[in-house]
Amino acid sequence: MKIVAIVGSIRKESYNLKLAKYIQTRYAERFDLEILNIKDLPHYDQDIEMNPPEVVTEFKGKVAEADAVLWVTPEFNYSIPGVLKNAIDWLSRVEKVMIGKPSWIMGATMGALGTVRAQQHLRDILFCPGVGSPLLPGNEVYVGAVHEKIDESGNLTHEPTVKFIDLVVDNFINWMNQR
Repeated sequence: MKIVAIVGSIRKESYNLKLAKYIQTRYAERFDLEILNIKDLPHYDQDIEMNPPEVVTEFKGKVAEADAVLWVTPEFNYSIPGVLKNAIDWLSRVEKVMIGKPSWIMGATMGALGTVRAQQHLRDILFCPGVGSPLLPGNEVYVGAVHEKIDESGNLTHEPTVKFIDLVVDNFINWMNQR
């Protein structure tokens, strides 16, 4: 199974990027996960959507070819980061490559709530008509206090969190196999 991860933080030492890399490594034998770069995407602009820059075409092409999308988002001001919304805006226009493509969501934060509000906003966006991405319900991954659960190498060390993510991965793979 080919999955692309879209991480809503462009910071080099982002906990959400570390979480995506952890998923990529831990489950490498179960699926192929490619982490896409959204840092270089220009601001969405309807004036150029019919003839977008190559970086946009490549990004949309990788999402179109994937079986599913893993969204890994921090929470900025109770919502998703602008760079993540920009990436979704590009995906929702012209070819609309997300329609019908399964998604799952994770998020990590140093705070206690583990990106709950951002993930709720992201769910709303993923259900909008231009995106139309189905989600596996009841398998939300909110990693709160991530700085206490991850080591310098980016490995999750909090066994209850690891076991829960193992369960969510199993549930997602089973759901995908049933589709």
